[in-house]
Amino acid sequence: MPSYADVKTLHATLPPFAPLVPTSLLPYLSLVLLGATFALAFFFTTLPTPAVPGKELGVASLASVLAGFGIVALFCTAGVYV
Repeated sequence: MPSYADVKTLHATLPPFAPLVPTSLLPYLSLVLLGATFALAFFFTTLPTPAVPGKELGVASLASVLAGFGIVALFCTAGVYV
């Protein structure tokens, strides 16, 4: 197990964190993702109800994933880095 001094030295030599998506793009990314979520939610509510809900599950799952990433992007835009 490394000592505290070794870990402190390693921490000082590591490069700073750089996000994959620039923070200046986060407002636009959240707008696109949440807009797509609402569009898919509208599409989901207008689908006819079949016996096997395969298409419904696909659309609802995609809308849910887009909403999750859109909310995270919106929070990061507001300065709440989650």
